[in-house]
Amino acid sequence: VQLQASGGGLVQAGGSLRLSCAAAVRTSLYYNMGWFRQAPGKERELVAAVSVSGLNTYYVDSVKGRFTISRDNAKKTVALQMNSLKPEDTAVYYCATKTTSTQAFFSDTDYEKDVYWGRGTQVTVSS
Repeated sequence: VQLQASGGGLVQAGGSLRLSCAAAVRTSLYYNMGWFRQAPGKERELVAAVSVSGLNTYYVDSVKGRFTISRDNAKKTVALQMNSLKPEDTAVYYCATKTTSTQAFFSDTDYEKDVYWGRGTQVTVSS
């Protein structure tokens, strides 16, 4: 599974960014998808997740009401719309999928085994 994240950048606090994750041409994306982030000196955390159908979503408390995850299975893309950005949102963001679990990123919280990671994209929010 090959994933590529894009859309990061530098934005002022209160601004917005939209991250996109695309699957390679011959990669299926009919799995749960997640967006993670890792800030310097901090552990990687799951920010948002979306089920295959797009009907079920998860958000970490710190981004609820500000971030929206969505997917387009026909285009094999997953997006993370980030509004009202805060300096504490500064991190490298990664998209990920797990092909061996239908509960990945929901009840399955094993983020190490069988997880495919896209290349990260830097998000920097200035105060």
